[in-house]
Amino acid sequence: MKRRAFLKKAAVGGAAAVAASTVVAPTVIAADKTYKWKMVTTWPPKLPVLQTGAERFAQRVGEMSGGRLTIDVYAGGELVPPMGTFDAVSQGTVECGSGAAYYWGGKEPATQWFSAVPFGVNAQGINAWFYSGGGLKLWEEVYAPFNLVPRPQGNTGVQMGGWFNREIKSIADYKGLKMRIPGLGGKVVSKAGGTVVLLAGGEIFTSLERGVLDATEWVGPMHDLRMGFYQAAKYYYYPGWHEPGTCLEVMFNKSKYDALPADLRAIIDAAAAETNSWSLCEFEAGNGAALTELVTKHNVQLRRFPAEVLADLRKLAVETLEEEAAKSPIAGKVNEAFKKFQKQWGAWSDLADRSYFDVIAERYSKLM
Repeated sequence: MKRRAFLKKAAVGGAAAVAASTVVAPTVIAADKTYKWKMVTTWPPKLPVLQTGAERFAQRVGEMSGGRLTIDVYAGGELVPPMGTFDAVSQGTVECGSGAAYYWGGKEPATQWFSAVPFGVNAQGINAWFYSGGGLKLWEEVYAPFNLVPRPQGNTGVQMGGWFNREIKSIADYKGLKMRIPGLGGKVVSKAGGTVVLLAGGEIFTSLERGVLDATEWVGPMHDLRMGFYQAAKYYYYPGWHEPGTCLEVMFNKSKYDALPADLRAIIDAAAAETNSWSLCEFEAGNGAALTELVTKHNVQLRRFPAEVLADLRKLAVETLEEEAAKSPIAGKVNEAFKKFQKQWGAWSDLADRSYFDVIAERYSKLM
């Protein structure tokens, strides 16, 4: 009996060992497999934070994956045109891309809410919406028909209002104004009577200098100083009502993303979130010194949009959002979700953030 029991246990143990080896072997093989991806961006080569942020993301993915997933990054125009990024990733020509979701409003109006909403939430607010308020799930729903998976990959913080070659004293000054301004903000300017011109970053300075543009917005002092806009425009306006916390994106071809092992998907998600935080810190740390240089060294004339202008722009923004939301069912769904979250978030932000900044504002107002 003891001998029979021993043989039975041996047979069961052997079968279990065979089963275990059958299950474990593919995992070991999958872990050894390497992936080499390409990323294209909408940004000019070596543009700080935007292009270098995309490159940093790729570097971190390589480091965290132990080299199992490597990503070669190409700036706008190096592999595909800057505004060809969305299609290149959607069609699988490349595996991933970096840009801003409002660039793709012509493909689906709902994309614009995931970049910047005029008079909307700031960087803290939009990150809270994405990560804790259901915004990212909506973004995934919007991009799914295009075979894309989106992730936040950066934020500019509150932007400046832009560079102008004439003063803005009333809403009437927007009539006939040729301005580079994308997204929902551009549609507001158009509604105010302006002519919106969409240009990639590398084309803006020359257009402003030659009078093709009367005004442009870009990001904020750190970037605007580097772009040299102070040499081509006289007035630097604030606040950035059109982009109060602009999210930058990384998007993945869904078929390629889904084909990755679970741990590599987790790694690229984590690297995107890390880059999202890093980029905001870079802008927050660098804008102050750049603003000081623009004002004290280059004699840039800072101008605050008059309260009446901001009030008129806000009315136009409300109209614009409702019009854009009516263009597709998903845009309407996203708009309603965003409004609900903004109201919830705004009550706390007003109580906490605005009241605090009101208290300390005087000590930081000398430049203004």
